[in-house]
Amino acid sequence: MAQQSIAEIFSVLPPAQQQELLDFADYLIKKYSDTQSKSLHKRQAGTMKGLVQFMAEDFNAPLQDFNAYM
Repeated sequence: MAQQSIAEIFSVLPPAQQQELLDFADYLIKKYSDTQSKSLHKRQAGTMKGLVQFMAEDFNAPLQDFNAYM
């Protein structure tokens, strides 16, 4: 049913708008095919372990910029 109405709409449009509709359809196909392929790869805990080489000693210390708010 939806395909029939899309075909009817497409046939009524001028060529410039037909191309725009095709471009938008290509965009939707790419958008949702990328989302589906990304969801197939599950995240695994611990894959970033050891990549942080340096962290300052006062990393968790309060920032001086926020003293007025504390």
